[in-house]
Amino acid sequence: MGLQRHEIWVDLGLSGLTKWFSGPWGPGASTPGMIAEIADWGDGGFAPLLLEDALRVLDSPLPTRTADTVLCAALGRAYGPDFDGPGLLRQIVDVCVARVRRDDPSFEPVPPGPSVYGGLGGEVLAEIDVAGPALSAAIAHAPFREVPGAVRALEQFVTEVDPDLGYRLFLRAMKVYAVPITTSQYERYLALGERFGYHEEVVDDGNLQSPTDTD
Repeated sequence: MGLQRHEIWVDLGLSGLTKWFSGPWGPGASTPGMIAEIADWGDGGFAPLLLEDALRVLDSPLPTRTADTVLCAALGRAYGPDFDGPGLLRQIVDVCVARVRRDDPSFEPVPPGPSVYGGLGGEVLAEIDVAGPALSAAIAHAPFREVPGAVRALEQFVTEVDPDLGYRLFLRAMKVYAVPITTSQYERYLALGERFGYHEEVVDDGNLQSPTDTD
């Protein structure tokens, strides 16, 4: 069911949705309608991983405000009490379940088990630690897109939700806030992406800032 992650050459799952949500949409586009269009990508092959990501966040012990902070950073929008992350995630679940059932009417969603990528959490946290000061500065100086505490929230997300999804959302924030990286960071990002089984364009879709030195 669904596509294998290495077959998805666009940003996948929930991080992919945050990318598409930040792009241009036609007048009158509704949130469920946008989610449905995204879930239908690849003849519905995108829906299972998007569903898994949303369920993983909803079923995690991560505080709602922390999860919302991460989502806002990935979306490039200021955090505020009007942002309803759990409501968005539940809409994603409903739309994705409906899309999967078009191909498998007997499908019933189940909470995802422990991440198979738990062993990579330390490496993701190390990359967030290196990039954290620059990411925090970029967010603080982005008018109308300030998300206080985003770096700390990303660290908690990696630890309490999933290193895989946490890494993808970290990369999305780095792209949204145009944080420059070094050649060595760039190479490590690609190598870590390979270990997660990503297509290389998930790591660098053209929006990751070009390395500025070779340190």
